[in-house]
Amino acid sequence: MPQLRRESIIPRSRIATDQAEAALLEEYTGLVRLAYLTLPAVFTRHRRVLLAHTAVQRALPGRPASVPGPRAPGDGSDTATDALRVRILRTALSFAHRPAGWPAALPPPRILLPRLPVVWGLRLFPRSGGAEELALVRSLADASAPARAAFVLRHIDSMDADRATALLAAAGVADAGAAVQESVGLDAESGPAAAALLSSQEFDACSVQTRPTDLLRRARRTRVALVLGAVAVVAAAAVLAPDAAPHREAASGGAPVLAALTSGDLTRAGRDTWADTSRVDFTAWPARGDRTDDTALLDRALAAWADPSDAVRVSRTPDTTADPPPRAPQLLFAGDVDGRAVVLLSDGERLARYTAPDGDGPAGLALARVDDADVTTAAAVVLTRDHGSARYLTAPWITDATTRDLLRPDTQGRPLDVSDDGVSDAVPVAPADGCARRPVLQLRSSARIVENHSFLLADLGGLSPVHLTYTPLPGHGTPPPRQPREATGSQALVAWARTACRLQPWRGGAVRAVNAWDFAEQQLPKDAGRAVWSCVRASTWRGPGDVALLLRAPGAAAEPAQLVGRARATAACSRFGQHVVADTRWKARDGGWYLLAAGSRAVTRIEASGAVTASRKGRTVAMRAPEHGTVRVAARLDTGERLKEVAPERP
Repeated sequence: MPQLRRESIIPRSRIATDQAEAALLEEYTGLVRLAYLTLPAVFTRHRRVLLAHTAVQRALPGRPASVPGPRAPGDGSDTATDALRVRILRTALSFAHRPAGWPAALPPPRILLPRLPVVWGLRLFPRSGGAEELALVRSLADASAPARAAFVLRHIDSMDADRATALLAAAGVADAGAAVQESVGLDAESGPAAAALLSSQEFDACSVQTRPTDLLRRARRTRVALVLGAVAVVAAAAVLAPDAAPHREAASGGAPVLAALTSGDLTRAGRDTWADTSRVDFTAWPARGDRTDDTALLDRALAAWADPSDAVRVSRTPDTTADPPPRAPQLLFAGDVDGRAVVLLSDGERLARYTAPDGDGPAGLALARVDDADVTTAAAVVLTRDHGSARYLTAPWITDATTRDLLRPDTQGRPLDVSDDGVSDAVPVAPADGCARRPVLQLRSSARIVENHSFLLADLGGLSPVHLTYTPLPGHGTPPPRQPREATGSQALVAWARTACRLQPWRGGAVRAVNAWDFAEQQLPKDAGRAVWSCVRASTWRGPGDVALLLRAPGAAAEPAQLVGRARATAACSRFGQHVVADTRWKARDGGWYLLAAGSRAVTRIEASGAVTASRKGRTVAMRAPEHGTVRVAARLDTGERLKEVAPERP
């Protein structure tokens, strides 16, 4: 994109201080929202609320300010407000700047400077929204700060791309045009409701909730401060003393010898960290259990992870490394479960579960990737699994837990007792063979995270259960769903009752989430009823996913759907592969065989070649065909592009 001078895009105006003050008071809430959403998502919500107010309150110019002016008289642009937006964006973007050589462990330097407003003894955070707001939060967190700002300018302030580009450029953004284009990419996640979502309470940093800080931690810090003061005096005296002991050095190269990690090196999150952070995953779990102070047990767990001996049986999910932790791990749990000591650790990318020996048996170390965990996939971890049942450690934000059988969609879930430390009662798990039952967890998260958010988790043999979601067919006259929904509604449960038995090939722990997408509905020949085509996608922790294409013809409530196609390591049926076509042979009641084919919403024509040759308009096809013989199916999209079928499952 060619670099243009800002003066060539929009003329500039000078704004008096009294005009800016009037605009600030009138537009305060919207300006705070702009700053709040521009600030880095890695900051806690409390910090972002305060910094957003700081950026707005410091935006008044000490002298007349120069900003991009209106493109034309009468276009409704408020240049005084634009002057404030430029200064606010410049401040908000500067908060994340780190000078060269600045330690990564420390916040950016501007965060460390004291500034108004200041709040002591309380935490502030906007009220939680619903599932759509949560999805937008995730999308915005992955975008750059200038793109987030452009997204707000376009949808809340109704700016066109040129004006948003000019404002960002005036605020010092190096490539403002690219930021605006990136913000356009976010539209696919939010759809036409972007302005309504951004105006919701989830992003309103002026209407906030309050809660006290950790009162026990505050008292401990006071005592620790007194102790550290005394230690500082002693340390100063030691530094001034001559002949300080030299560092130990390695015999081979003279480098300092790094001591092995011990229980004293473990990090621990505060008990309420999860309620005041934008990163709701395992990093927000506090240390729980009745043996979190058992240094001997914790040291054994750390040693087993760092350098497992022959007495430790190590297991890991696919694509999970067995390397020692690169830094001091975080302690999530340490306690006795079913008569055995269990320690759960995290290094930010992996979970490590250490299980102490049972009698003469070996200790166990299980490792699993969790580097893309969120409020659902970090909601539970398997502590023990034995004799057909499992106990789970639930996340601190889980307020209600039940169990249900996916094969019985009309049966209500049974309440699941969970201890104060988050340890559940024993829950039956799906058998390795057969499909007599498919137990799942139905959990509800705190309203402080997402209001009225209930979701399903299925145990497929890994450390963390798999998140189940559902994408329904669009209703008559309604647009297709923008993203998967939680599989807790009646329609989703009915669909999953016939899909659950197809989860078996994905056992083993590599799967993060499974979505069942109903992409087409078809009237069967001979008045045999209506069938639904579904693409079931299992997304793995490393990124690629596998898909299974299913046909749910009329049948019993828990009768497994027919498997008609499958593909491994594919983008099909994801947001990067939103088009699909599939086919299968189907036998009518009179014994006649048919070729059935169906495509997703962008399919306009289906073509068949081989044992059957045909080309039909529409998204579904049903035609007489021989029972045997190879048939190749393809589709045409509304863009004219040709789409190949997912590899069919042949008898």
